Amino acid sequence: MLQQAPNPSIYIVKAFKKMAKPLVNLFISNGITYPVINELIKELFVEVAETEFILKGKQQTDSRINFLTGIHRKEVKRLKNQNIANQSSSEPPSLGALLISRWLGDPLFCDKHGNPLALPRLIKQGGQISFEGLVVSINKDIRSRAILDEWLNMNIVYVDDNKCICLNQNAFIPEQGFEDKAWFFGTNLHDHIAAASHNLKGNTPPLLERAVYYDQLTAESVKELADLSEKLGMDILIKINSRALALQNKDKSSKNAIQRMRLGLYFYNTEKVVSGARKQEKGK
Repeated sequence: MLQQAPNPSIYIVKAFKKMAKPLVNLFISNGITYPVINELIKELFVEVAETEFILKGKQQTDSRINFLTGIHRKEVKRLKNQNIANQSSSEPPSLGALLISRWLGDPLFCDKHGNPLALPRLIKQGGQISFEGLVVSINKDIRSRAILDEWLNMNIVYVDDNKCICLNQNAFIPEQGFEDKAWFFGTNLHDHIAAASHNLKGNTPPLLERAVYYDQLTAESVKELADLSEKLGMDILIKINSRALALQNKDKSSKNAIQRMRLGLYFYNTEKVVSGARKQEKGK
């Protein structure tokens, strides 16, 4: 008798349940309730089915979206109209992110070792290689003083003894500025999940998506590994940022320059929860 192969969707649902727990914790912590997320999930199902599951040479119908998603046709129509009313272009990276990326990656603003230079505040003091020059190279409409005041307040930069502006390399994510952090949260997790989904669907070539996992560690050992990961990880990110900026400057005038990329890095640790059965076993 032939044994029926298990349905892959079962494993995906189990994986989603595990993946979504931190998100649900975040929602509840910020007062976002189930009805809000339920409506959002329905909108996303309709949007993805409508835009990413089109049959070649055929118009996507409400009936097919109903078939793909299980959402009633009347709801599909309502949600499609709602999406049109609320449609807006995706937000670009923040000005702060672009400035930091250039400060770290453009040889003009780095020393021979690739470290960000301490910059005179004004163009009249340092010319193009100044904080004002950095801001003007990205956006000519915003005064550099406004950005400097905000960054000083957020501990992204500090003023050294020579009255030059220095970048806090360990303060790329501001302690304040929740909107910026939420934007990166969404875009970074989107691409991480997209890469993992690409691989899970068996698409080729597979995308880079790797992790190192260990348990049975002390807090001191985890601290050592976290420090090492941050040091080595930042080295990688700074090198990739510098090379990507150089390639972007070379490619951007080409009609084939339509690709984008993102390399991410994270470190997570927590106490491992031991089940009741295992606790009893250890007690014995």
